[in-house]
Amino acid sequence: QVQLVESGGGLVQAGGSLRLSCAVSGRTLSSYVVGWFRQAPGHEREFVVSIRSGGDNIDYTDSADERFTISRDLAKNTVYLEMNSLKPEDTAVYYCAARPDGGIWRTWGQGTQVTVSS
Repeated sequence: QVQLVESGGGLVQAGGSLRLSCAVSGRTLSSYVVGWFRQAPGHEREFVVSIRSGGDNIDYTDSADERFTISRDLAKNTVYLEMNSLKPEDTAVYYCAARPDGGIWRTWGQGTQVTVSS
């Protein structure tokens, strides 16, 4: 059974950076697609970015643009989301999720709060 634990959220000023971590247990990253989603107050959860099991295909949503970078460390079985030049509108709870290739997002972490002050 796959389990995901996020960490790294916090309060940061606009223009600052944060790196979120998603520790994966129960499966190796090479067999799963791992993605980041976020949910702002009063909004639906939205996809941000994902990295595929082979590590060579990365999918971004338009809102992520060039400020967000996803990466992974196979030795630590951890996926990272580096966020730079943060804006107040990036304030949200950030979730990581996992799915098999071609499958649906069915495994979720508990979320980590990111708050960007203006």
